[in-house]
Amino acid sequence: MKTRPGLLGFRISATDSEGLDWPTLDATWSLAGDLGLFDAGWLSDHLTNAGAEHGGANLESLTTAAALAGRVPGMWVGIAVAANTFRHPAVTAKAATVLDNVTGGRFILGLGAGWHVGEHAQFGIPLPPMAERFDRYESAVKVLTALFSDAARRPPGVTLDDPYYPLLDATNEPPPVRPEGPALWLGGQKRRGIALAARYAEGWPMPGNRPGDVAYFAEKRAEISRALGAEGRDPADFSFAAQFNCGGTDNELRQARAVAGEFVSAGATHLIIGVPARLGPDGLARMAAEVARPLRDELG
Repeated sequence: MKTRPGLLGFRISATDSEGLDWPTLDATWSLAGDLGLFDAGWLSDHLTNAGAEHGGANLESLTTAAALAGRVPGMWVGIAVAANTFRHPAVTAKAATVLDNVTGGRFILGLGAGWHVGEHAQFGIPLPPMAERFDRYESAVKVLTALFSDAARRPPGVTLDDPYYPLLDATNEPPPVRPEGPALWLGGQKRRGIALAARYAEGWPMPGNRPGDVAYFAEKRAEISRALGAEGRDPADFSFAAQFNCGGTDNELRQARAVAGEFVSAGATHLIIGVPARLGPDGLARMAAEVARPLRDELG
């Protein structure tokens, strides 16, 4: 079985990032590293606030992950999920390989096709129609898989005849430290995306714009499990990550704890618990004490 994170992950909420700045994020991750409670720290890949149609705070994810990895030694660091529209997949592969080395083989590259219209329009980044966007996404997954392969560790490298992202004797040097390359999780939601995840991915994170939706998670988990079976893969070796947000009031914390239990009962093997940026380290501390710690005590 490939290595993967345990149950508990944290993040600054992708849909509630107002008030986010570097000192807040740095202090939050530093506290998470000190607590020794979490298995993974997560970042979203947005250039603006994902919860707004236009504008708002966010930090570019791959550089931020590299800057923060040292704050959480021994933990997994993940992106849920990187937008394929933002970068050429060969550049994404090289960045992921750096992070794989920085984390000692504990980096998770989540990848999606890209979706947020406002941030693409704001920065002039093309957002093709969905059919082309998914074709490019599918090609990107093949590029990443090729560059993470053993053949790419040395010359002559790998060649890929692809209409969007061709490779010609491409090597990925220095190589990843994880034998399989960085863990690739795919965020597909519909038929083609689920089939792609079942064929190439090690895990699936439910979308960050549907936090706390247990019924949706259970439905997609069942669909992905069937697709994995069709590929001859065991769903028990696949990671299913649920996402939900945790506010700062007593009631919100109780609700988050209840939702966490529902996700585990629905088959989640990893929980990504979001905290609003405005709550900062204090919000993470309360979430850790009143949600994550009881889960850890109950479930191990």
